[in-house]
Amino acid sequence: MEFRARAFGIHLLASAATLAGVLGILWAGWYRWPGWRLTGALHLAAIMVGVDVALGPLLTLIVADPGKPRRELRRDIAMIVTMQLLALGYGTTTLWRGRPLYYAFSVDMIQLVQAADLDPAQVREADRARLPLAPHWDSRPRWVWAPLPADPKLAARIESAAISGGYDVISMPTYFKPWQQGLAALHGQLRTVGQERFFSVAQIAALERRMRERRLPTRIANSIALTGRGPPMLAVFDPATLRLLAVLSAT
Repeated sequence: MEFRARAFGIHLLASAATLAGVLGILWAGWYRWPGWRLTGALHLAAIMVGVDVALGPLLTLIVADPGKPRRELRRDIAMIVTMQLLALGYGTTTLWRGRPLYYAFSVDMIQLVQAADLDPAQVREADRARLPLAPHWDSRPRWVWAPLPADPKLAARIESAAISGGYDVISMPTYFKPWQQGLAALHGQLRTVGQERFFSVAQIAALERRMRERRLPTRIANSIALTGRGPPMLAVFDPATLRLLAVLSAT
């Protein structure tokens, strides 16, 4: 039993350290609050923990029979580690492709834009033009303004494509503008939490409670929905300075 426990402990420590390093880098670089929440990536991270930290070492505990020939034991553990590495590679690739790159204010909400959401042709065009807000492999999440183009025909074409399941303006970095340039438009879209259409009555009550706990006013127009693949959240601003004060979960 001592041999099994030692093999289990070594495998558990190595697996946990490897996964913690991968998830730590992704969190520190791209998924910090509210990234994990808005991308809905927590369930994938939980699966990675289950496979790489729980299942792998547990299988080692089962196969680590001290009476088994060492060649056979090495083969069994190698198969387990290979399974773990495949699962780790799949999860890491998925999280990398879905990493948050922009929090884009457009029309009447702020939307999380993940790497996989971007129009590849637009990315190449923005890169060729050396636009300051063009995405690069090491880009960190940025807050941007993504207005529809001034040309009404072009704007209508983008809106029509988005309705049909194509790329929206938030997926087109050639149209992105610095966050500061959109503050006037943002101010015009701020609402009271009770006016937000993305939340149920119960969620609005929960948001108002969280705002009161942070001593944020609930009866003035100071909030806007922040959406992504996960549950929507609430971004609260100082209406005078338009400084972001809080990002709150409704659940």
